[in-house]
Amino acid sequence: MVVSKARVIVMSVVCEGRQKSAVACDYGISYRWVHTLVGRYLAGGWAAIQPRSRRPKTSPAATPVAVVDQIIALRRALSDAGHDAGAATIAYHLGRTGCAGPVPAASTIWKMLKRHGLIELEPKKRPKSSYIRFQADLPNECWQADFTHWRLADNTGVEILCFLDDHSRLALSVTAHPVVTGTIVTDTFGNVTGVYGLPASTLTDNGRVFTTKVTGGRNQFENELLRRGIEQKNGKPNHPQTQGKVESEVYRVLQTVGPLNLLSGGFYEEESLYPGVSG
Repeated sequence: MVVSKARVIVMSVVCEGRQKSAVACDYGISYRWVHTLVGRYLAGGWAAIQPRSRRPKTSPAATPVAVVDQIIALRRALSDAGHDAGAATIAYHLGRTGCAGPVPAASTIWKMLKRHGLIELEPKKRPKSSYIRFQADLPNECWQADFTHWRLADNTGVEILCFLDDHSRLALSVTAHPVVTGTIVTDTFGNVTGVYGLPASTLTDNGRVFTTKVTGGRNQFENELLRRGIEQKNGKPNHPQTQGKVESEVYRVLQTVGPLNLLSGGFYEEESLYPGVSG
């Protein structure tokens, strides 16, 4: 109810001496609400009948202030160090280093960053709803591969190589190395095909460990695919979304087993939840 209407209702009772029941009938409101407005006016004047906030006095589900402070501190520390400082990365570090409360979801962390002015909105950015989601129709129809740079707590840099079945999103292989080379990619691919069979095609970016078609000729991995009759597909240059599934899977594995368990030839393998794909 706006203030002007509340004022008229109170004046009808206090100044004109009308019955509260009659005023309630005229304005289509309850007798109790008229009584409440008049009582507020008599106790505190016109200011007392202004609309009151409906915000709850307490918010038990709200993120604790200490956790919010940790989120902001991690955002700034990661950004200053030149590392990825997105919501998912912050959630990983909160779980790894200790959180002052339950680790919030990445979506909650993003909202906290936005609320504190740490997110630069891009209104002209293409909305996610405009993208057409693609995936292979069958297991082993297409394997995606990519590697991710990661920095350990002692500042040691590693590179994590992942092969992913595009249909089921099964992590076929996730291994960590000081540096991913063409030989490592080819050898790992051979090991994975020994377990899961041959894919019909592969999808990677244009990194030199996967392809040298930009500079001419074929590298070790390309020759291996050609020898086995496997189609090679590469994403468009400057289009990192193509390998988004692989990056998401790498972060999930890191949260599950940690990067140290993948070093020195360590190997992560999960059981398949999809029929037709062996685990």
